[in-house]
Amino acid sequence: MIGVGDLRRGLTVELDGEPYQVVEYQQHKMQQRAPVLKMKMRHLKSGRLIERSFQAYNLKLQFADVEHRTAKYIYSDEDLYYFMDSDTYDQFPLSTEQLGDALNYLTDQIEVQLLFYNGEPISVDLPTTVDLLITDTPPGVKGDTAQGGTKPATLETGLVTLVPLFVNPGETIRVDTRNGEYVTRAG
Repeated sequence: MIGVGDLRRGLTVELDGEPYQVVEYQQHKMQQRAPVLKMKMRHLKSGRLIERSFQAYNLKLQFADVEHRTAKYIYSDEDLYYFMDSDTYDQFPLSTEQLGDALNYLTDQIEVQLLFYNGEPISVDLPTTVDLLITDTPPGVKGDTAQGGTKPATLETGLVTLVPLFVNPGETIRVDTRNGEYVTRAG
């Protein structure tokens, strides 16, 4: 059983027989009432976000029986994306819906953690940062700002993020997969 003190972001729990990953949680305590726990969770099979409220004293969640395996993204075919288990070389397809926002960070041969629930692949955990090539960004003009300015950049996966003015097309940058923000130049 999972108590309020055991909760943390990224924890995989089972709710109504389905696997979820905790995205956010907040505990609200009002005077002379039991605390209320509000949780935002991602359904690991479909990728949908849901919000649920619980009486903090009545919280009864189970750990989800999720297995992590190291895998590499190898190719896509229409709406399916194929990953190869690094140990067994088995290939597993995941749909666009199962991957969700992870599609913005998938490049050939990227190593990810493939999540399995009841022996079936359901989702991926990305590394914290990935290196992506800038395909398009307007030129930065000297004197545009008094402080460090930013400009939009389109990356090789189609993701658009803000980068410093000195970054140019053809450069590789490191991007945070949790929020899609520029971290630094790569390489």
